[in-house]
Amino acid sequence: MNEIVLAVPVLASVGGGWGPGGPWWIFGPLMLLFWVALAATVVWLIVRRTRPAEPTANDRARGILAERFARGELSAEEYRERLEQLQ
Repeated sequence: MNEIVLAVPVLASVGGGWGPGGPWWIFGPLMLLFWVALAATVVWLIVRRTRPAEPTANDRARGILAERFARGELSAEEYRERLEQLQ
Protein backbone atom coordinates (compact mmCIF):
# COMPACT_ATOMS: atom_id res chain seq x y z
CA MET A 1 0.00 0.00 0.00
CA ASN A 2 2.83 2.40 0.77
CA GLU A 3 4.35 1.84 -2.63
CA ILE A 4 1.17 2.84 -4.48
CA VAL A 5 0.67 5.98 -2.40
CA LEU A 6 4.25 7.11 -3.07
CA ALA A 7 4.00 6.44 -6.80
CA VAL A 8 1.03 8.79 -7.31
CA PRO A 9 2.91 12.07 -6.64
CA VAL A 10 5.78 10.94 -8.86
CA LEU A 11 3.49 10.14 -11.78
CA ALA A 12 1.48 13.34 -11.34
CA SER A 13 4.60 15.52 -11.44
CA VAL A 14 5.61 14.38 -14.94
CA GLY A 15 4.19 16.93 -17.42
CA GLY A 16 1.54 18.04 -14.98
CA GLY A 17 -0.37 14.85 -15.65
CA TRP A 18 -1.72 16.17 -18.94
CA GLY A 19 0.52 14.26 -21.32
CA PRO A 20 1.78 15.67 -24.64
CA GLY A 21 -1.44 17.59 -25.35
CA GLY A 22 -2.73 15.77 -28.39
CA PRO A 23 -4.65 17.71 -31.06
CA TRP A 24 -5.87 20.37 -28.61
CA TRP A 25 -3.29 22.90 -29.86
CA ILE A 26 -5.56 23.67 -32.85
CA PHE A 27 -8.20 25.37 -30.69
CA GLY A 28 -5.97 28.37 -29.89
CA PRO A 29 -5.54 29.40 -33.56
CA LEU A 30 -9.19 28.56 -34.27
CA MET A 31 -10.33 30.85 -31.46
CA LEU A 32 -8.12 33.63 -32.83
CA LEU A 33 -9.54 33.06 -36.32
CA PHE A 34 -13.08 33.21 -34.93
CA TRP A 35 -12.50 36.57 -33.22
CA VAL A 36 -10.80 38.05 -36.29
CA ALA A 37 -13.69 36.91 -38.51
CA LEU A 38 -16.23 38.31 -36.05
CA ALA A 39 -14.46 41.67 -35.89
CA ALA A 40 -14.19 41.81 -39.70
CA THR A 41 -17.91 41.05 -40.04
CA VAL A 42 -18.85 43.81 -37.58
CA VAL A 43 -16.64 46.34 -39.40
CA TRP A 44 -18.09 45.29 -42.77
CA LEU A 45 -21.67 45.69 -41.49
CA ILE A 46 -20.94 49.12 -40.03
CA VAL A 47 -19.31 50.33 -43.25
CA ARG A 48 -22.14 48.96 -45.34
CA ARG A 49 -24.81 50.65 -43.20
CA THR A 50 -23.10 54.04 -43.04
CA ARG A 51 -22.20 54.32 -46.73
CA PRO A 52 -24.61 56.53 -48.68
CA ALA A 53 -26.95 54.71 -51.02
CA GLU A 54 -26.10 54.63 -54.69
CA PRO A 55 -28.43 56.71 -56.86
CA THR A 56 -30.97 54.68 -58.78
CA ALA A 57 -31.36 54.74 -62.55
CA ASN A 58 -34.47 56.89 -62.11
CA ASP A 59 -32.50 59.44 -60.05
CA ARG A 60 -29.78 59.60 -62.69
CA ALA A 61 -32.37 60.07 -65.44
CA ARG A 62 -33.98 62.94 -63.52
CA GLY A 63 -30.57 64.54 -63.10
CA ILE A 64 -29.83 64.34 -66.82
CA LEU A 65 -33.28 65.72 -67.59
CA ALA A 66 -32.71 68.65 -65.21
CA GLU A 67 -29.32 69.37 -66.80
CA ARG A 68 -30.81 69.38 -70.29
CA PHE A 69 -33.57 71.72 -69.13
CA ALA A 70 -31.01 74.01 -67.49
CA ARG A 71 -28.98 74.15 -70.71
CA GLY A 72 -32.10 75.09 -72.66
CA GLU A 73 -32.29 71.89 -74.69
CA LEU A 74 -35.84 71.22 -73.42
CA SER A 75 -38.79 73.53 -73.05
CA ALA A 76 -40.66 73.70 -69.76
CA GLU A 77 -43.50 71.66 -71.24
CA GLU A 78 -41.16 68.94 -72.53
CA TYR A 79 -39.39 68.87 -69.17
CA ARG A 80 -42.64 68.38 -67.24
CA GLU A 81 -43.89 65.69 -69.66
CA ARG A 82 -40.69 63.69 -69.44
CA LEU A 83 -40.50 64.14 -65.69
CA GLU A 84 -44.03 62.73 -65.35
CA GLN A 85 -43.02 59.73 -67.46
CA LEU A 86 -40.18 58.99 -65.06
CA GLN A 87 -42.50 58.93 -62.04
